[in-house]
Amino acid sequence: MGLQLWETLKEAITAYTGLSPATFFTVVALLWAIYYVVTGLFGSSDDHHQRSRAFEEQMELLPPPIQLGEISEEELKQYDGSDPKKPLLMAIKGQIYDVSQSRMFYGPGGPYALFAGRDASRALAKMSFEEQDLTGDISDLGPFELDALQDWEYKFMSKYVKVGTIKKTVAVTGGDNGNGEASWTTEGDAKPAGDGSSQNAVAGTDAKEE
Repeated sequence: MGLQLWETLKEAITAYTGLSPATFFTVVALLWAIYYVVTGLFGSSDDHHQRSRAFEEQMELLPPPIQLGEISEEELKQYDGSDPKKPLLMAIKGQIYDVSQSRMFYGPGGPYALFAGRDASRALAKMSFEEQDLTGDISDLGPFELDALQDWEYKFMSKYVKVGTIKKTVAVTGGDNGNGEASWTTEGDAKPAGDGSSQNAVAGTDAKEE
């Protein structure tokens, strides 16, 4: 009985599809495999909605960006993603942006994690992951690299919130260190040193004129 059913099935496959039974079952197997792969990649609509809902909930959990004002590069390193309670920050050309919403890229384990907590202007301009390029110094970059950096800056300005700037440092020579070497201070703290001898000379001249 079973053999007769099999023979009948083979004849029906050949009659209705024009394929041999072996070819027919091969095609069915391939179609099933393709269906399995596609559903695995994209999932059902319910899975898609669940993932979308989870992503929206995660975005809702992100606190609003906090304005930090002017901070030093050393202070910026505290926001490299190692502390999940702190925002994830990154700077371009001295401007600090909150990139917490892209933690998958700039957070720990992400492809650009080494840029977080730094001014990565030079590295972005050169598309470099070298330690020596993780700096905001772009003084010797060429026009093509500067154009690339400009594109990155426009992207950050349109996508992320600016939360502060990096303090600039200037060299001060002839300081109180007594060795004639340059000392470093923040730009707003540098004050011109007064020349006592010149002031005394001016005072003496005023006395003579009187």
